[in-house]
Amino acid sequence: MGKPQQLSLFVTGTDTGVGKTLVSTALLHALARHYPRVVGMKPVAAGTTLILGAEANDDVLALRAASSCRVPPELDNPILLPDAVSPHIAATRAGVRIAIAHIVACHRQLLQLADAVVVEGAGGFMVPLSDTETGADLAQALALPVVLVVGLRLGCLNHALLTAAAIRARGLTLAGWVANHIDPSMLAQGDNIAFLQQQLAAPLLASIAHQPQPDPQTLNLELPLAWQSTP
Repeated sequence: MGKPQQLSLFVTGTDTGVGKTLVSTALLHALARHYPRVVGMKPVAAGTTLILGAEANDDVLALRAASSCRVPPELDNPILLPDAVSPHIAATRAGVRIAIAHIVACHRQLLQLADAVVVEGAGGFMVPLSDTETGADLAQALALPVVLVVGLRLGCLNHALLTAAAIRARGLTLAGWVANHIDPSMLAQGDNIAFLQQQLAAPLLASIAHQPQPDPQTLNLELPLAWQSTP
């Protein structure tokens, strides 16, 4: 096997709270077996707590803990907003403008420092970043293969199909998806997964069983061969 090529992925979800950070950190751990330097990026993080005298976001901290190299914080998290609300509202409250061009520039710099970059989007794919731009605009500007996290609960089929359609409408590749069993009481979960396997036309990277505190290092992700070492 030869030297791995450089890789970057964009992780989005059918909604907020469906496990994007869990999947992003699991991807970082899995990719670290093939790439010497892996790093996570959370372009826009909304919601902070005070840790050791500094404002911090839990998702950002989780991505940094799963990364194998350290980068300047202004690169892996260009926009940190205090309020845990939609990014466009949080930005307005903080007097901050979310500039997609700046995020793209930060991502470009990360590619100079790492071999694999996992970019975790905020909320769902169409989450507003401003009055005129959304997370879909950011994903389109980054032009990365997309991994979709589907939170298995009632209504997920509609959300998954709509999100997949929106991803492809932006000219992006749905490179894979993950089924995350967030509602253990949901009926016919296997049937839902089977339906999505047929309809999404993208590889199922993992089916994550419901657990109170999942460990991303133990999740078994089936990485496509193109994301692994090259011949």
